[in-house]
Amino acid sequence: MKITIASRNPKSSKFPVTLELAGSPDTVTVHDVCEALHKKFPKYYPARQRLTTQDKQPLDADKTLTHLGIADGATVMFKDLGPQIGWRTVFLVEYGGPLLIHPLFFYLSKLFYGRSFEHSTMQTVTFWLVMVHFLKRELETLFVHRFSHGTMPLTNLFKNSAHYWFLSGINLAYWVYGPWYADAVRSDVWLYGSVAVWAWAELSNLCNHITLRNLRPPGTRTRAIPYGYGFDLVSCPNYFFEFISWTSVCFLTTSWSAFLFNIVATGQMYIWAVKKHKIYRKEFKGYPRNRKAMFPFIA
Repeated sequence: MKITIASRNPKSSKFPVTLELAGSPDTVTVHDVCEALHKKFPKYYPARQRLTTQDKQPLDADKTLTHLGIADGATVMFKDLGPQIGWRTVFLVEYGGPLLIHPLFFYLSKLFYGRSFEHSTMQTVTFWLVMVHFLKRELETLFVHRFSHGTMPLTNLFKNSAHYWFLSGINLAYWVYGPWYADAVRSDVWLYGSVAVWAWAELSNLCNHITLRNLRPPGTRTRAIPYGYGFDLVSCPNYFFEFISWTSVCFLTTSWSAFLFNIVATGQMYIWAVKKHKIYRKEFKGYPRNRKAMFPFIA
């Protein structure tokens, strides 16, 4: 069978191009078309391609052409997404920033603050909460998460990393570990209460990630309705527990830098949660109507 690939870029000199594929529309998938295009133009590996219908409807890589209403000899539109990077690599780089930055500010006080001093209990506890949090996220990236999208544009890596490297890295570390908090005193109730809430939120977040992992068999993009702890109230309880975790750090430190990071991070997570919530409700007819997007009973 034959498929014509036309470019969204009217100035492209490489397109349109006609590809010959072995099989029929009943057996050939969009992924097969991507592979054939990659063979024709090695620069455009499958993750770099976006194939759509002429009216801009995206084509699912796992679906056959017949399923998508594409006949032999039809024209499919192509867009170059640019150089890509794997999501797993992106997460490792993002979370690796704070894991490198916080020890520098905590252990090399004289270098950053001009003098050495003994950290308060609050500063020490905060340091270990932050380190354990981001180490947990690195381990989840390696051993728990299964990604529905394999890659993202390479240029987005710098934007995504800036959020973690600067807001939860340099900005948070510099202000929380400074000499102005060296004499900070927290009562046992304040200190241990913050740690207890943080630990509950972190473990709850991990449980949510494991639930999501178990919904998707290895090597697939399967989507299903999540149920269980947290999911009975909201579509994205992992984001809600992330918010609770960082809120406990905010109240432990009382630092404006912690509140700033939490506000920005929560705002972004809420945007993601609303988007996922809408996708769930659109994709699954029987999706629970009483669930909110991120905050139980609120939104």
